[in-house]
Amino acid sequence: MADVVLCEPTELYNILNQVTKLSRLTEPNYLCLLDVRSKQEYDESHVITARRVKKKANEYLIPESVDLECVKYCVVYDNNTSFLEILKHDDDDDSSDESRQGPVLGAAIQCGKALTHLTRHPIRILKGGYERFSAMYHFFRTQKIIWMPQELDAFQPYPVEIMPGKIYLGNFRQACDPKIQKDLKIKAHVNVSMETGPFFVGDADKLLHIQIEDSLEANLSPFLRHLCHFIEVLGLRQEVQKQHASKSGLGDSAVGVGEDSPRRRRHRHLGATLLSFSVAQL
Repeated sequence: MADVVLCEPTELYNILNQVTKLSRLTEPNYLCLLDVRSKQEYDESHVITARRVKKKANEYLIPESVDLECVKYCVVYDNNTSFLEILKHDDDDDSSDESRQGPVLGAAIQCGKALTHLTRHPIRILKGGYERFSAMYHFFRTQKIIWMPQELDAFQPYPVEIMPGKIYLGNFRQACDPKIQKDLKIKAHVNVSMETGPFFVGDADKLLHIQIEDSLEANLSPFLRHLCHFIEVLGLRQEVQKQHASKSGLGDSAVGVGEDSPRRRRHRHLGATLLSFSVAQL
């Protein structure tokens, strides 16, 4: 039986944007994205490619066309579930067993637990649900319900997110796409290719152009010091260090990367940096 685990919004964003020659969303066994909110909420807006899960007699009905045993990623979301389990207690001082209620699970977790016997891979519960994901990636909201294969073929993935809201890794096409620049609030480019992009030309503070031939044998090592200095000048280095420290469990460093942290707010105006590589180097 598979486990139920939390999935950060950034993880789902990167799952949606994986690509080989075409978007991996075209692969039927790649991603199953399930929405367990009400029909009205789903119809108003949902994450692209998400399918609504209906409920009958307290049982979740999975779309018949989905074979979860073969699906690599199964992600379930509701409105705002952020924890796998919440214990709810009455406010009364009476500590008897009758005054205590059992675990209260969000709809996404209830559905996820019901699916664990159908798949070999962990069921992912989107942390913060639709509310958090749509706030971070508003451009992935849609009202579209049915996706034709040719529409998925034409889907243009966004750059992979390396550091949430700060650093992205993409290809030259993505670096030249005005919509991507606007949606991700890109304020600077590191262009690793021989070609010149349309953004920030002539602005050394916002463009670092590392000219390397489009080859798998290309050596980036001599340019890493310059690249790190460029990121440091943009004010991103401390953000990267604080995030690394928080993941290592180093005391109050985690406070520095919270949404409401004064330091985080101070850097928001800087926007994000896109590392743009040629196809061969990627």
